[in-house]
Amino acid sequence: MSDTTTILGIESSCDDTAAAIVRVGGAVPEILSSVVDGQTELHDAYGGVVPEIAARAHAEKVDLCVRAALDTAGIGLGQVDAVAVTAGPGLIGGVMSGVMCAKGIAAGAGLPLIGVNHLAGHALTPRLTDAVEYPYLMLLVSGGHCQFLLVEGAEEFTRLGGTIDDAPGEAFDKVARLLALPQPGGPSVEAEAALGDAARFKLPRPLLDRPGCDMSFSGLKTAVLRARDGEMQEGRLSRRVRADICAGFQASVCDVLGEKTRRALEIYLEQAPARPVLAVAGGVAANGPIRARLMQVAEAAGAAFVAPPLRLCTDNAAMIAYAGAERFARGHRDGMDLAARPRWPLDKASPAMLGSGKKGAKA
Repeated sequence: MSDTTTILGIESSCDDTAAAIVRVGGAVPEILSSVVDGQTELHDAYGGVVPEIAARAHAEKVDLCVRAALDTAGIGLGQVDAVAVTAGPGLIGGVMSGVMCAKGIAAGAGLPLIGVNHLAGHALTPRLTDAVEYPYLMLLVSGGHCQFLLVEGAEEFTRLGGTIDDAPGEAFDKVARLLALPQPGGPSVEAEAALGDAARFKLPRPLLDRPGCDMSFSGLKTAVLRARDGEMQEGRLSRRVRADICAGFQASVCDVLGEKTRRALEIYLEQAPARPVLAVAGGVAANGPIRARLMQVAEAAGAAFVAPPLRLCTDNAAMIAYAGAERFARGHRDGMDLAARPRWPLDKASPAMLGSGKKGAKA
């Protein structure tokens, strides 16, 4: 009998339909395949993700992604030990599409079903990619979420702070729309910022004057709007001004994330972990200046810095398969009554964060 476990993972919480095969039990976890079918072109005309369009696309593509993942891995369902699926949080129509597909596969193939919290998938990714030991500090920073999580086990999370309104990725997208830059906004704003002067516009650093690790980015977005309107000439914004606004906005986000991370590290280090680690995941982790600032903060605190490859920072099913494998190893199984959940906090003891971004429910 094999000592390894092979998990099929399915992810459909926002605008990426994904399936993957991950094998655990060997020296290191192995990603046998990872298929991601994005929907950027479907939503381009609307300036953001349209939940109904996303749900329809997931329903049309999820089984195709599963087939592609199995084919790429060179295995059949008979060689799979369990099916793990994102059961929340996220856009409910998309989550339902993935859950229903996973239920059908589990029932048809006689496989165990494991519901996975999408945020746990991100939070456990450093264990998949870098074999990080518990406990570690995770900054999940994406289009729909921004949280500092103390990760002490596969299902043991303590939230040290998070955004009370827009997530950073959502703020980048909104700023890009305000400045007529293409979506997704993160890469567009970063490219413009590289050409600009961050000191020209004095944009706010929200909540830095308050203790704790909570963040806010909605007011920063409004400040960008006012800066833009104050520089309009005959309804147009010069390329130079646009670049300077982007640079100022990005610098503000860097400062906020840097200082809040420093505070979160102080709390984490009070536990005296044997090998302190600051890990980061989520699409915003791909931003060069932000990543560089976080590395500096980690180094100053004496912690290692871990950032998984970009393809595993953004939404993917490999992280869901791995998180499912950890739950599977602990004996967890779900029944056919597994429900899709728009909200699902990792830290059940802390009060829910305020706000709900357009890219997904805060949790």
